[in-house]
Amino acid sequence: MIIEKILNNNVLLTKNHKGKEIIVMGRGISFKKSPGDYVDDYKIDKIFLLNENEFTSRLTELLNDIPVSHFELTNDIVTYANSVLQTELSDKIYLTLTDHIHFAIDRYEKGLELKNALLFEIKRFYKKEFTIGLEALRMIEQATGLTLEEDEAGFIAMHLVNARMDGNEMKSTLKMTKIVQDVLNIVTYHFGIVLDESSLNYSRFLTHLQYFSMRVLRNETNNSGEDFLYNQIMKTYIQAFACVQKINDYLEKTHGQSLSKDEQVYLTIHIHRVTERNSIEN
Repeated sequence: MIIEKILNNNVLLTKNHKGKEIIVMGRGISFKKSPGDYVDDYKIDKIFLLNENEFTSRLTELLNDIPVSHFELTNDIVTYANSVLQTELSDKIYLTLTDHIHFAIDRYEKGLELKNALLFEIKRFYKKEFTIGLEALRMIEQATGLTLEEDEAGFIAMHLVNARMDGNEMKSTLKMTKIVQDVLNIVTYHFGIVLDESSLNYSRFLTHLQYFSMRVLRNETNNSGEDFLYNQIMKTYIQAFACVQKINDYLEKTHGQSLSKDEQVYLTIHIHRVTERNSIEN
């Protein structure tokens, strides 16, 4: 392959044996090279075939609009994440995470802070991904000199969660949708109310249910939890806790899984928040 364009020391444009334009990444693959030189095949870590579908088209467009160093940062983060998680993340993360990192840096430089409303939950339920997110912040600081807030580690963690590949994306999505809808139905019938889908609490509850359903399908539930907090929540939010027990029964019957004490606590709090205003109005 012949180098057509050098984006930086680690990223270049070339064509494969079929004449299709590709982006090639590899540590030092462009170092001391010039357009017209041969690509060192042994240095290739990642190849993106361009203009073949919407993803690669958007990736090409993105690389024309942002510093290539941000794309390189994403590659370093994804490589590290794959080694820690012992998995292969979807290629789509190169688009979504690069875009996020670019705007995170842009927001920081403009003094705009974006809070992560789900940070506490991400820390508790996606510990590995969050730890990788913290390491990603260190990489970003090393590359740019900017110290991003911990909220960004949470956002990066969720990009990693969403990029997990299981080979049954559509099938899993349908199953997740079914779980979310069933849980919403349980809440609705238990309280005899119609939830306000325009409220912030509903949006947060729905987001929690989406990630919760992922954990159910991946069998990532566990038996951890603090007895003190669990007992306090049980006594404080009696109706919401009773609703959670119905959800637990549903999961045991349909998926053979029981809710951990931690998950019962979070679901109870979310359900209390999302139903409190409706109950008062009724």
